[in-house]
Amino acid sequence: MKETLSKLNEWIKLITQIGLALIALSIVVEIVFGKNAVFGGGVIDNLSGIVTDIGGENGFVGLVAILVILALVRGRV
Repeated sequence: MKETLSKLNEWIKLITQIGLALIALSIVVEIVFGKNAVFGGGVIDNLSGIVTDIGGENGFVGLVAILVILALVRGRV
């Protein structure tokens, strides 16, 4: 049972790393090639919307919150 949970944990970490890498790649591609170049939508606009939703009127608070969440996901905190 412990081995199964360990393997599941490794898979979850791998999927998370792949997702973060795809987001980073999408941002770079959108900067280079323009809006709607990746996945049929504006990745940067979506991320900006998430930051605004989390931070309310002050987008900086949302950005800090996302950075903290990212640090937790990456295991640095």
